[in-house]
Amino acid sequence: MAAETASLTRKSLFDGNPALLLALVIAALYFGRDIFIPLAMALILSFLLTPLAERVEQRLHLRRIPSVILVAIVAFGCMAIIGWVVAAQLLTVVDALPNYRDNIQAKIDAIHAPAKGPVAQAVRSIQEISNALSSGPSQPAPAQEVQLPSFRRMTRADLEKEILRLQAESQTTANKGPTPVVLVSPPVSETAYLGTILLPVVKPLGILAAMLVFTVYMLLRREDLRNRVLLLAGVGHINIMSQALNDAAGRISRYLRMNVMVNAGFGVVAGVGLYLLHVPNATLWGVLAGLMRMVPYFGIWAAGSATFIFTLAVFPGWWHPLFVAMMLVTIELLISNFFEPWFYGSHTGVSSLALLVSAIVWTILWGWAGLILSTPLTVCLIVIGQHIPQLRFLHILLGDSAELEPDAALYERLLAMDQAEARIIARDYLEERSLLELYDGVLLPALVLAEQDRHKGDLDELRTTYVHQSIAEIVAEFAEHKPAWPPSLETVMQRAPALRCGPVVCVAASDYADELAAGMMAQLLERAGRDTLLLPSNALSPEILERLALEQDTVLCLSALPPFAFAHARALCLQLRQQMPHQRIAVGLWNEQEDSADMLVRFGRAAPNTVFFTMREAMTYLLGCENPRSAPAMPESAASGV
Repeated sequence: MAAETASLTRKSLFDGNPALLLALVIAALYFGRDIFIPLAMALILSFLLTPLAERVEQRLHLRRIPSVILVAIVAFGCMAIIGWVVAAQLLTVVDALPNYRDNIQAKIDAIHAPAKGPVAQAVRSIQEISNALSSGPSQPAPAQEVQLPSFRRMTRADLEKEILRLQAESQTTANKGPTPVVLVSPPVSETAYLGTILLPVVKPLGILAAMLVFTVYMLLRREDLRNRVLLLAGVGHINIMSQALNDAAGRISRYLRMNVMVNAGFGVVAGVGLYLLHVPNATLWGVLAGLMRMVPYFGIWAAGSATFIFTLAVFPGWWHPLFVAMMLVTIELLISNFFEPWFYGSHTGVSSLALLVSAIVWTILWGWAGLILSTPLTVCLIVIGQHIPQLRFLHILLGDSAELEPDAALYERLLAMDQAEARIIARDYLEERSLLELYDGVLLPALVLAEQDRHKGDLDELRTTYVHQSIAEIVAEFAEHKPAWPPSLETVMQRAPALRCGPVVCVAASDYADELAAGMMAQLLERAGRDTLLLPSNALSPEILERLALEQDTVLCLSALPPFAFAHARALCLQLRQQMPHQRIAVGLWNEQEDSADMLVRFGRAAPNTVFFTMREAMTYLLGCENPRSAPAMPESAASGV
């Protein structure tokens, strides 16, 4: 009982304070970064090495432990070789920098004060003016008062003593200077001295060692780790977590493989280009460019800037460094705009803004390691948000699929009273679709959204009228659009005129929104050659009902939109059944999600002949002509298609 109470207390605490939970997570990531950084690096690296380990295990017929050890030796050996080459070349560059002191000083002087041309003349003029303004008019220094001793009533011996005293004072004043201050540091122990020297080296080595251990363990026990995650999620969520794990592993593995290939290619091309431009240590700068390009946003600019500054120091002129900069920019533009989209294919699904923000956040939390890991970690968050409903906001905020559905986009533009943009959305939707699909996929759902907001009191009368009138104008504007229906309905449309079916009376169940939906259906029926009549709900007078009751082949089609579609349709259907019990009645409950058989049961004694939820179902039923009027013998092909 106490455990249940504590669990409920924790649950209510975090449910009511999401900011507190977020603060605890951020604090844990920050203060536990010494553990989380190697763990996250190992997790990302295991995603990259797992396919390779599985392939080695299958093709070489090795057991799990030898295959993992072999893959780990190869992977970390390559990393060690690359690190050794970069370190050796970097030391060579540092040792050679004093040889380029003259070039560096000449370029600094040229930047600070150009020697020739109008720029140099302007710089000199500005310097002369500033010197004249800073130095005021010269004033003579005030004369110092010198007190001379009185030589009156002095004997010769006194005079000699006074002269010797003045000479001694003058000598003392000339030799006297400021008293030097010497700072004496306390003695440093050998342990503290070794700690100061070794700490910057031991900490990165410790992170690498922990990453190696974590990576090998994850490769060896990957099924065990997967099972633990599934058990933490619960048996009832195995399907969701399994999909999330597979999706995350697939996305991150694909991203890392392509990232390594693209950046390695960038480094090779950059290194070859620098070698052809006779840049010293071209291998170093090529490898550095390939490695730094893995760091989002900052890496390529850091590597390019370092290469450019080095060429400024090496070559005496300006053209050589400019050629190097142009070459690197050209390679970057080609790879980022042509090769990366082709290699990555289905990208990671992270928006550019989210990638930038996540890079900043992870850098603040974990430093350089966070910047390198920002993209894979953000992909993991997006996958979690995509598969777990409670965390769906992560997928919305960080994912690249930020576009609204066409119906929601059209409704949003109408709420903003931007009818022109709403027409563009409808026109773009019709470029590859039929008019029937526009009504089913965009206009009817937009009307449903408007009706739901209106009944909740969120939509005032002015905007309701604007939305209705705008949709009516869109329906009228695209009335002659071709094709009117998708190719799958062409057979039904072609045989409809030959069946000589009875007319269809489209009736709105309640308000103007229902009348708009009924008008869409009447328009499509007329395009198919069917006799159609459109009536609002208040037009069903007793005289019209009596006239309709005499025409047994006439089909009454009621149109109703949520949220009260069923109530309005049932009330009208009950009224019609009382006066014409044998009339064919069809009800369109647009965008409802229930089963048609269950819906017919809900109607009770007012049940219509059929219920449909889309314009496609309505056209298929009404043009199928299940009860054609009496007519001469039809062609065999048409009769067989009924």
